[in-house]
Amino acid sequence: MGTWPPLLLLLVATAQAQVCSVSQTFFEIEENMPPSAPLLDIYVPEDQQVTLGPSSTLFAFRIQGTQLFLNITPDYEENSMLQAHLECKRGDAVVTQLRVFVSVLDVNDNPPVFPYKTKHWGVPEDTKVKATVIPETELEAQDRDRDDILFYTLQEVTPGASDFFSLVGVNRPALQLDRSLDFDALPRMTFQLLVRDTQEENKQPSHSATATLILEVQPADLRPPWFLPCVYSDGHVCIQAQYHGAVPTGHRLPGPLTLRPGPIYAVDGDRGIDERITYSMVTGHEDGTFSIGADSGNLTMAKSIPSPQTFVLTVKGEQADGARYSVTQVTVEAVDANGSLPRFPESLYRGTVALGSGPGVAVQDAAAPPQPLRIRAQDPEFPDLNSAITYRITNNSNFRMDGEAVLTNALLTQAGVFYAEVEATNTVTSGTATTVLEVQVSEQEPSPTGTTLRPPTSSMPGGPPGMGTSPSPPSASPGGSSAQTSKPGTSLPTSPGSSRNPWPSGTPVNEESSIAVKPNSNGDGRFSTAEMAVLGGVLGALLLLALIALAVLVHKHYGHRLKCCSGKALEPQPQGFDNKAFLTKDEANWAPAPSPPPSPAPPAPPKPAPPDAEPQEPSPHSPAPSHRVPESPAVAPDGGSPAAVRSILTKERRPEGGYKAVWFGEDIGAEADVVVLNTPGSEVDGAGDSGSEGSGDKGADAGPGGRGQDAPGTDSIYF
Repeated sequence: MGTWPPLLLLLVATAQAQVCSVSQTFFEIEENMPPSAPLLDIYVPEDQQVTLGPSSTLFAFRIQGTQLFLNITPDYEENSMLQAHLECKRGDAVVTQLRVFVSVLDVNDNPPVFPYKTKHWGVPEDTKVKATVIPETELEAQDRDRDDILFYTLQEVTPGASDFFSLVGVNRPALQLDRSLDFDALPRMTFQLLVRDTQEENKQPSHSATATLILEVQPADLRPPWFLPCVYSDGHVCIQAQYHGAVPTGHRLPGPLTLRPGPIYAVDGDRGIDERITYSMVTGHEDGTFSIGADSGNLTMAKSIPSPQTFVLTVKGEQADGARYSVTQVTVEAVDANGSLPRFPESLYRGTVALGSGPGVAVQDAAAPPQPLRIRAQDPEFPDLNSAITYRITNNSNFRMDGEAVLTNALLTQAGVFYAEVEATNTVTSGTATTVLEVQVSEQEPSPTGTTLRPPTSSMPGGPPGMGTSPSPPSASPGGSSAQTSKPGTSLPTSPGSSRNPWPSGTPVNEESSIAVKPNSNGDGRFSTAEMAVLGGVLGALLLLALIALAVLVHKHYGHRLKCCSGKALEPQPQGFDNKAFLTKDEANWAPAPSPPPSPAPPAPPKPAPPDAEPQEPSPHSPAPSHRVPESPAVAPDGGSPAAVRSILTKERRPEGGYKAVWFGEDIGAEADVVVLNTPGSEVDGAGDSGSEGSGDKGADAGPGGRGQDAPGTDSIYF
């Protein structure tokens, strides 16, 4: 009995050695791990062979010798459990069967994916707050990693859009409304929807995806019609307008009334719907004075109003579908129209037309050629009466009015500037007003900048009626203004308080030969800036020519005398020149007599020169007389000789040298001609020891450097 157990063990071991076996039957492998080493070793008896059974995962394993290999890269999303079925055979008979299982572990290797790139979704404007706008199923993303949890974020692209929408939860991408929509404020909002498969952005591995979400706000009928112009209190709510107007008593206006701040006009408050508006009067139409157009909203008069009164009308604006309406107030005042005068915005209108234009040619606007010139007056109290204003030209037959346009009325054969009076008459109130029309008739086309070229004109007698010659300059009136006489039967208006009259109408003005006083915008006659510039240029050129001619004449007649002003030595010139301030026009020209040559003996007394004697030319070598007048008579040493003591005052002209004399010319009349004649320089030098006249003045008359005033180069002075 004791030997059985060992024998039994041997038999068991022998039996085990006759079958296939493996050391492990269950494995765990992360997905995406490429196969490399064998999965396990299989014990196979010598008389048997091992193969993969039919229940093995297809293509997942292979047996190479007695080793089991994984044949594919495992993917958890495709197959999370792999099975290897091992069969050991002896011949064709299966001896044993083994099963090996491989569990594939999930790895976050797939990003989430939105089934769309851009989703457009319409949201009605009247959607209730906290309502789900887009369900979760429309916005959620898919992730192949079945165990992943997705996290969503809504990011605004349109500024302020996040105030209106949000997600229900971070893991629930349903979109809900947080605030009432406003089609006018934000009709279109764009978001970016972000999804991530991890809660933390910096966790690895982590994947994300984005999609664009565009929400279109669909307008709803929420607002009534608004009467324009609106005043917005918060940028969206309209405080609609009320209208005011005035009509004249005793008259029925043929057209629609002009109201302030504008015509009756309403629009649908829901701009996205923009339903058509119809108009009607709720109150104020009982007497039948006014009526309103159902489609236009124009208010018209059905009959005249006999006396001043105020009408308060209630106008209703209703949507054509009848869903909503609103009302406003219209106040119409009936005012006495007597004394209401039309007014011209400008006191002077300027136009231009080509020379040679025949009748019916439109006068162009000088400020904006080639646009036609239009003259329009307005009634400030009754704008509705502007259409009742008629126009005519009263004092110029060359032009006529065609409504508000100015046309030529005759063949224009003379160039120049023409003035005319335009009269506006309100046919309802009988009020009149006038303005001045200036038309430039020129051979050249008007400049694109609005300036016109005005060529010189000449008188053309025999021209057509209304065209005259260039007028003479206006005569000065006592008040300092220019008075101008108009043609018989014509007149031009003047502004109140102005003392100037315009040029006669129909009279061309040559700006190069005469100066025309033209009314400006204030009604007084003044020159324009361009005219003053032209006049200044012409006068400046004439002044320059006059100065040049004067310089030539002075140089021709007095050039030799003016050379003394030069700073360098010149050739001796005739001594002395005239002081023009003390000469009369009829005074004879004369020059001082030359001094005699030096002589040791005293010179003889000079002989008186007759009044009609011819003037003698001075010697070029004679010294110049002194500029000073002696204060006392010269005294000779002997004291007794007539030649020694002489008076410096005499009525005889004594050109001889040797003494100083003051001579009073008798041929001047009431004026005195005082001539100072000095002793020649040679005598002055020689009389230093004898007490001659020159000795007393030499020191006093010495100039710079000690040089006396009798030195050569100085001139006499005549008083």
